[in-house]
Amino acid sequence: MKSVAQAEQIALFPLFKPTNLVFCQTKFTFVDLFAGIGGFRIALEELGGKCLGYSEIDKEAIKVYQKNFISYINSEELYLGDITKLHKLPFEIDVVVGGVPCQPWSIAGKLQGLDDPRGKLWIDVVRVVKTNQPKGFIFENVKGLTEPRNRPSLDYILSSLRNCGYGVKFQVLNSYDFGVPQDRDRVFIVGVRNDIENNECFTFPKPLGKQIKLYEVMPDIQASNFTKKKFPPEILFNGKVPASRGRFQKIDELNDFFIFADIRDGHTTIHSWDLIKTNAREKLICKTILKNRRKKIYGLKDGNPLSFEILYQLIPDLKPEEIEILVDKKILRLVGGIGYEFVNSKISSGINGISKIFLPHADVIATLTATGTRDFVATKSIQCQEPGAYKQTFIKEIYRKKKFKPLTAQDYARLQGFPEWFQIADNETTAKYQFGNAVSIPVVYHLAKALLKIIL
Repeated sequence: MKSVAQAEQIALFPLFKPTNLVFCQTKFTFVDLFAGIGGFRIALEELGGKCLGYSEIDKEAIKVYQKNFISYINSEELYLGDITKLHKLPFEIDVVVGGVPCQPWSIAGKLQGLDDPRGKLWIDVVRVVKTNQPKGFIFENVKGLTEPRNRPSLDYILSSLRNCGYGVKFQVLNSYDFGVPQDRDRVFIVGVRNDIENNECFTFPKPLGKQIKLYEVMPDIQASNFTKKKFPPEILFNGKVPASRGRFQKIDELNDFFIFADIRDGHTTIHSWDLIKTNAREKLICKTILKNRRKKIYGLKDGNPLSFEILYQLIPDLKPEEIEILVDKKILRLVGGIGYEFVNSKISSGINGISKIFLPHADVIATLTATGTRDFVATKSIQCQEPGAYKQTFIKEIYRKKKFKPLTAQDYARLQGFPEWFQIADNETTAKYQFGNAVSIPVVYHLAKALLKIIL
């Protein structure tokens, strides 16, 4: 029997197995470019679409795609191969969709933009649109494409698509706003052919206003339902709210996640000296380095090794052996004979292989990526709502007792909105890679629904 939460989730984006679609009336046709494992397709088929052909070159993705969608029912569907070789299609088409490779614009990539061969695939996208003149299209990419450094490339892409005879709009949408607990910003570029009546009336869908917690989509973590206390900023942040606070880091509530990092601080930041036996003096030394390592007077880097001479000025009566004890405990290390820095000096690496642990009642988990993350989910929540005891309660009840789990490929699927019937890749690492590259299905569902109102 489905829980109330699961029933509500299904109501947000009702998805069913595509083999059932043979009994549904086709409302429109589409082509699936950069098809991946079929995220776009699932949403469009739910809306009554029929796929006439798909283009993908990743062999492992093709295996999963064909296993889920290609059968005797639609055996005549065309495999279109490499988009760089696509020109005029052998059929008329209503909609073209695709998640264009994002690495050229991603901060996780080398930011080469249109100079990257993958960035040049946009030229192939434009050619396919111009040659085949679909009624509309939807293309997806990372938010980085909209940032100032990439704006000339975005403007070029938009103008090229407009010159094909389309009204083109773009907007960044977050998966969280459409029913999945994942903080995932993606830019969507939507076009409507100029001869379509009211082609300028397309508007992007509004947030659903209904959020789902992590425990509602991950069955093996404990449900929790309690009212979070509100606090004035001076209690949580000593009166100064950090400028880096994001949308999902409320300024009047305790965070529902913990970050493992020695180079940042905060009420839910776990440091290595919190986990290793250290005395008050050793903690003072670590906190002094943390407080001063980014100050420009000590160097131009965003995190400078501090020499013993500098530390001696900052810490009364500091002795060399006190630093060496922290080196022996693998909290500090000497860099090039210049100065001392934390061994755990990269946020992405975390501590002991852990970057973040999210609590079950969290609104979102961080963006899933193809390269994977060091993020974990606690299998139970902590009820503690006292700022002074929050972190120690977490360490005692969650971390020490190992009440947390890594994300599985099936977790990735649920956090991307894939239905339970979807058959994932046999290899766990491959499956995670594929879901990290995929689109969030509920976002596409509501976006495509808005487009179809204009073009049909």
